Amino acid sequence: MSPSTWNRPVPLIGDRTSAAERAEDVAAWAFPEPARQALHDVVAARRDIRRYRPDPVEPEVLQRVLAAAHAAPSVGHSQPWRFVVVSEPATRERAARMADEQRLRQAAQLEPDAARRLLDLQLEGIREAPLGVVVACDRRTPAAGVLGRATFPDADLWSCACAIQNLWLAARAEGLGVGWVTLFDPADLEGLLGLPDGVVTLGWLCLGWPDERPPAPGLERAGWSRRQPVADVVMAERWTEADAAPAPPPSHLRAPGRAEVVEVRDHADAMLTPPGSLGLLDRAVDRLEAAARLRPDPHPTGGALLVVAGRHPVTRHGVSAYADAVTDDVVAAARAGESAGAAAARAAHLAFRSHDAGTATGDLVHDDALTAPATAALVTDGRELGRDLARDHLLVAVGEVGVGNTTVAAALAALLLDLAPDDVVGLGSGADSAMLERKRGVVARALARARTAGSIGALEALGAVGGPEVAVLAGVVLGAAEGGAVTVLDGLATSVAAVVATRLEPGVAAYLVAGQRSRERAHARVLEHLGLEPLLDLRLRAGEGVGAALASGTLLSGLELRRGTGRTTAPSGPAHS
Repeated sequence: MSPSTWNRPVPLIGDRTSAAERAEDVAAWAFPEPARQALHDVVAARRDIRRYRPDPVEPEVLQRVLAAAHAAPSVGHSQPWRFVVVSEPATRERAARMADEQRLRQAAQLEPDAARRLLDLQLEGIREAPLGVVVACDRRTPAAGVLGRATFPDADLWSCACAIQNLWLAARAEGLGVGWVTLFDPADLEGLLGLPDGVVTLGWLCLGWPDERPPAPGLERAGWSRRQPVADVVMAERWTEADAAPAPPPSHLRAPGRAEVVEVRDHADAMLTPPGSLGLLDRAVDRLEAAARLRPDPHPTGGALLVVAGRHPVTRHGVSAYADAVTDDVVAAARAGESAGAAAARAAHLAFRSHDAGTATGDLVHDDALTAPATAALVTDGRELGRDLARDHLLVAVGEVGVGNTTVAAALAALLLDLAPDDVVGLGSGADSAMLERKRGVVARALARARTAGSIGALEALGAVGGPEVAVLAGVVLGAAEGGAVTVLDGLATSVAAVVATRLEPGVAAYLVAGQRSRERAHARVLEHLGLEPLLDLRLRAGEGVGAALASGTLLSGLELRRGTGRTTAPSGPAHS
């Protein structure tokens, strides 16, 4: 039976509009034409917008906003700003992951209450807004050569801030929203867009039709210089000069777009509960529902847990507290339906499947773990597994088993994220301090050997210090995303496999949910890199996908809760506050 329909509760403070009202006319927030000339009204109405409709911004509107930004005052009339307009979904997804990583990293340095407030900040605008505008400052002109910068060398940056303000006010007059996101490692964002040395970024501006409506040049006249044409300072997607960095590989994966993401939020907005009432779980359910909207009707339901096993010659270096035979015992128990993973799947009402990926050929210290052909074949096998599971399931929880694979996962995390052994090596299951030192030594030697090859890609890193189960899991993540299923990650090994998958297909990031944060030292760093907050933090050491299964049960329960809650109707009336 469908939930009942109830009157929408209209808040006495804050945003009184509903998603239905906002969807009816996305430009309804715009000022009438005469009011656009009223500067003080526009200044008073400027807001920092975090939520956006998926509708495109017309080229002529974008041109007006950029022209206003280009009219900003600048020290010495130097015009140091450059506007990189980004609309490519893959680029926006990479930027969103970077911002999520820095948000989690910064939160980890704060007191608990302040950290929670930071984590509650909505950064989804990077993905939702139809356009991103990165304001860059070209600082390559010597300060002494620009009037006013000899005494204030950073005045070029202030000039760019003035351009941002002009852009913001002009956008507000048009009814567009702007959100300024500075939770980036500047070098990462500059690298993403290929900015040359001497050009820095002031952050990312989300630009689009808002899905929230919060209620609450003299030197030019003197002839110092002429204003450059807007076309000279606006670039499409990336820096376009000859010394631009090579473009990153394109993603061929269709991730949920603005329409699917906003449609999910519209659906949740009509529930008889405050928006975001389920906290982090709401965001995970949003991701699950957005992916489902790309699936053919009828949508698959429920989920499955896949546990992949692998064996590692690195154990001969004394890095594990258990004998290699334990892996075979767990594989046999899984086939009999009596392993911890199989039991966890039953408890969470998930289908269960196990897969034996085989044995690595090298010990990491002296030889690569896998040959290049073997690596490619294992990823391909995993891709087929992921596609097969996605055909029948809404989500795929993943786990692993393999004596010694915490050492493997730590080495691969360090190689992919450029970390030191001390940053990634943890105790693992049952290890003591002496074993911990051996693990650090093994990882250090493995990294030294692998790094002699210089910069290597994700597949090469996987072959150098990975393992068969990690390679298969990377393929599973890819295949599940291609099939439209969300992957719920378990511990360090599954999360490192997800890093490999996102390096191969950046769009995969939209299909990932962190089921838990394990006790492995590198796991938090890997989740930060993926921009994921874990649903559970129970300090588990179970492996076998137990944490992913528990989180999947919670996620599917959240989905049922949302679908079973009563709906509301928006009151009629004007959309303006």
